Amino acid sequence: MYKETFEKLFIWKESKELFVNLCDKFTKTEFKDYFYKNQLLKATLSISNNIADGYERPTGNDLMRFFGIAKWSAGEVRSMLIIWKDLWYFIEEEYSKTLESVNKIMSWIVGFIKSKDKKEEVVEEISA
Repeated sequence: MYKETFEKLFIWKESKELFVNLCDKFTKTEFKDYFYKNQLLKATLSISNNIADGYERPTGNDLMRFFGIAKWSAGEVRSMLIIWKDLWYFIEEEYSKTLESVNKIMSWIVGFIKSKDKKEEVVEEISA
């Protein structure tokens, strides 16, 4: 087995924090569009869940596949954030910070997918 758990991966921690921050945002505001809120939170949670799921798989190919799914989820979150800003109340500073977090996660995922094809090499880098 691997020396680290997914909970120690900085990319998982960042995606978990993104989910927690969005949950907090919805808790502190009176947001009436349940469908939108539910979809955004599901997509956000999918990022960290797919990173964890891929890490727990036995091969580097599985890890890369699940990182790809996490990236797709991050793209969905980014799209929904842009729409949220256009249609509903979102303080510019909160929007910028949240979008920056999503973009950072996406760039890390893309970097790993492009540069690695063996789980052991990826694990060493993302565990740093």
